[in-house]
Amino acid sequence: MYDFAIVGGGIVGLSTAMALGNRYPDAKILLLEKESQWAHHQTGNNSGVIHSGIYYKPGSFKAKFCHAGSRSMVQFCQEHAIDHDVCGKVIVATEPEELPLLENLYQRGLQNGLKVERITAEQVQEIEPHVRSLAGIRVVSTGIVSYKQVCQKYAELAASQGADLRLNTQVETLVKTSDGYDIATTNGAFNTRFVINCAGLHCDRVAQLTRAKPPAKIVPFRGEYYELTPEKRYLVKHLIYPVPNPNFPFLGVHFTRMIDGTVHAGPNAVLSFKREGYKKTDFNLRDFAEVMTYSGFWKLMAKHADQGIQEMLRSFSKALFVQSLQRLIPEVQAEDLVPTHAGVRAQALMPDGKLVDDFLMVQEGDALHVYNAPSPAATASIEIGQAIAGQVAIVPSSSVSFSA
Repeated sequence: MYDFAIVGGGIVGLSTAMALGNRYPDAKILLLEKESQWAHHQTGNNSGVIHSGIYYKPGSFKAKFCHAGSRSMVQFCQEHAIDHDVCGKVIVATEPEELPLLENLYQRGLQNGLKVERITAEQVQEIEPHVRSLAGIRVVSTGIVSYKQVCQKYAELAASQGADLRLNTQVETLVKTSDGYDIATTNGAFNTRFVINCAGLHCDRVAQLTRAKPPAKIVPFRGEYYELTPEKRYLVKHLIYPVPNPNFPFLGVHFTRMIDGTVHAGPNAVLSFKREGYKKTDFNLRDFAEVMTYSGFWKLMAKHADQGIQEMLRSFSKALFVQSLQRLIPEVQAEDLVPTHAGVRAQALMPDGKLVDDFLMVQEGDALHVYNAPSPAATASIEIGQAIAGQVAIVPSSSVSFSA
């Protein structure tokens, strides 16, 4: 009998295993991952940015956890010799109507306790010589790292504490018992007193296995990237972001220097027809049908139809994608870009068409479900894991919601 069974071996699941081992050194901890490696989905396909927390609503869990997480992640990397670089980033306005939004973002950064600096167009060019803008914000605490490398260290530390980590083990059923759950998997049966659902793209389905009723449905959005050719990497020194649309949950196409020296451009954000759909041609009938028959999706589309159409057109037209990038760096040309990997974001969507904006974790009886943990969850993973480890100490027979 395990004390805790974690479903999902992404960065949140692994951090939770590590945090539980620290908090409850005598506990028996099990982590189940259906893939053959850790961090195979959202974590392993993200941009590798250590976010500052400038975008998030003051007082939200995203804001608090990201601000603290950017420090704890850097400290963790320093302690364990993980390659990282606190290189900073610039957020720039390229149109006059973006200037008030840029000022709002600057004020939000101050409210969130960040070191942010207003900079002129000339100062932007001192940092990023090839960027053309009207004004900008410099955020010095933003960094880059390989989150796959971070996850490998999380797994090593959790195992050293005694956690039982199982790859190639997909959960098939979760049956409630008098003292917890019986778990049937593709690689054996287990029983546990408490289940922690960190299944990411499949978290709502795992929750349903426990007879929980998820408050939101996961809708997958694919983020597609291009990569600058090696001879054009000089165009980007650090990280370059546009002013985001405050009514849309994505940050807009931007330039990211990766920890391996490559420079990625993107992503756009398009509906994926498969929860693990990393290619345009990927399709799963069940995944597609669930989205198409979900009223919340159509309510979302009614609000953001224009933005959605633009994202789809950019997905199929490299010329439109390049135009978006040229707003930041006019020198970029189509021949300077080659396609690279895509990622899929597990976005929780409410029945009323509202995107869940904050981290959302709900405890029901002997289970805690992480329903929404997209970016900046990797940055905040140490803080999220510690919060979950503290949360499960609450009397497990009560229902507790952990969201803002």
